Amino acid sequence: MALPACAAPALRPPLQPERGAPARTTCPRRHSRVEAELAASRPGSVAASVRAGPPRGVSRGFNSQPLLDEPLKASSSLAGAARAPLFALLPRGRRRRMHDLRRRWDLGSLCRALLTRGLAALGHSLKHVLGAIFSKIFGPLASVGNMDEKSNKLLLALVMLFLFAVIVLQYVCPGTECQLLRLQAFSSPMPDPYRSEDESSARFVPRYNFSRGDLLRKVDFDIKGDDLIVFLHIQKTGGTTFGRHLVRNIQLEQPCECRVGQKKCTCHRPGKRETWLFSRFSTGWSCGLHADWTELTSCVPAVVDGKRDARLRPSRWRIFQILDASRNFHYITILRDPVSRYLSEWRHVQRGATWKASLHVCDGRPPTSEELPSCYTGDDWSGCPLKEFMDCPYNLANNRQVRMLSDLTLVGCYNLSVMPEKQRNKVLLESAKTNLKHMAFFGLTEFQRKTQYLFEKTFNMNFISPFTQYNTTRASSVEINEEIQKRIEGLNFLDMELYSYAKDLFLQRYQFMRQKEHQEARRKRQEQRKFLKGKLLQTHFQSQSQGQSQNLSQNQSQNPNLNANQNVTQNLIQNLTQTSSQNSSQKENRESQRQNPGQEQSDSNPSNGTNDYIGSVEKWR
Repeated sequence: MALPACAAPALRPPLQPERGAPARTTCPRRHSRVEAELAASRPGSVAASVRAGPPRGVSRGFNSQPLLDEPLKASSSLAGAARAPLFALLPRGRRRRMHDLRRRWDLGSLCRALLTRGLAALGHSLKHVLGAIFSKIFGPLASVGNMDEKSNKLLLALVMLFLFAVIVLQYVCPGTECQLLRLQAFSSPMPDPYRSEDESSARFVPRYNFSRGDLLRKVDFDIKGDDLIVFLHIQKTGGTTFGRHLVRNIQLEQPCECRVGQKKCTCHRPGKRETWLFSRFSTGWSCGLHADWTELTSCVPAVVDGKRDARLRPSRWRIFQILDASRNFHYITILRDPVSRYLSEWRHVQRGATWKASLHVCDGRPPTSEELPSCYTGDDWSGCPLKEFMDCPYNLANNRQVRMLSDLTLVGCYNLSVMPEKQRNKVLLESAKTNLKHMAFFGLTEFQRKTQYLFEKTFNMNFISPFTQYNTTRASSVEINEEIQKRIEGLNFLDMELYSYAKDLFLQRYQFMRQKEHQEARRKRQEQRKFLKGKLLQTHFQSQSQGQSQNLSQNQSQNPNLNANQNVTQNLIQNLTQTSSQNSSQKENRESQRQNPGQEQSDSNPSNGTNDYIGSVEKWR
């Protein structure tokens, strides 16, 4: 089989070119491309094998075996001129790719060589510099001249270790702040499981002085009797979440029955068809949507007793209703930071919330349109901006928590002309603080775990799963500047003061309950130790008495004369008991002698030895 002219020299050793003549590495131009393609299409030809590429299963990458099973090296240009004719038979695209690979390989090897040389030169110069510094500092301690080889190796090892530590530190702590470098991470105690997620300290400096009765809130709640928990739900304080916990997350003898697709649950007492919880998710809005303290205290007894017409009773009967309700009705509520609550209510109103179903019943009647005007003219106030929300003077969102926790009958309900505004605000704030302090329980939205703990300790009821602290809310997504925040605080100045009071009382109650729990646990441990110690001494004396009785029986069987000795010991024990009684009488005489120093002391010298012996025995016991 004839080979093309450009492929025939590949099978023979390369001829040495004449002196001064350039070496031919490609086929002459007289060979046409058609002849090369015909030669490549013949089976078994070298060109066909070259065009066919590597066998199946062999990668076509840079590290694959090239033509004629010879490695492609960067130092040799395709292993001499013998492979140049075969290289010319390749397609133009493949030749270009192989040229690119050769250039990349040459460039990569050159960069590696330069990097290696540079690092070696840098290390050498660094070693000389450090050696000079070391010789200058520790020159008197070292010998005159250059450092020896061992010192150089030790210094180089220290430098390399330092560089390695810096690299590892940059890997572990890429930022400017590193948790491993903070000393507080090593000195801080174990985290408190009830610590809030806002990283507030577990201990604080109290501002108000509360009595022990104000701090100790432990209700003897009888779920099988007539006791009732009444939940006062203030808007946008997390009351919906807490209300779900009350009906779905409490360990009860008879849990609440909650059906799928229904908001209300049936919470009956064990063995009765009566409810023990008055809330949105158990009885619904029986006293109106988000009823306040004034509405609940006059409505709940009537609803429970089945006398719904009792809402229209005169105000003089409210005092007797509250006194009667305080025996069985336990009011609870949840408070929130005023700024966050205000922004959350604004976002809720933007979505179309109106709370038109709220009755606002006070002193037996709802307010008139002149007493409580509306802030919007349409069906709702959806899409209102924050400035318009804050500009409305009749907006009930302003100081809502104080208004809902105070007794509005003290200020003439919603009639603002009864008394001056300053006096009205003072009366409302004091009433809200008093009602909040005498409530059975109140929690804070910012302290979910502490709220759970205080509720469990107050009502002696445990939750199944722990509460979750949500740090991201709709209010937290609202970005406001300092000016708007100060204006919101000014509009809610009563709520700000009430929340500060409530937070101080809440945290003091929490610390008081935790300290009391620790004291009870310590007392139980001490009682357990005393019991175990007494039991151990009892078993010790029993084993000792059994051993002595066995020894006496054996000795009596061996020596019958020991009966007389036993009688002597019995007489000695009787004498010792008599002397102990005399010792107690002598103590009484000493007390009387202290009052009468002239009186002579009784002669107790004969019993001094026995008293010392008894005292030592009692002390040992």
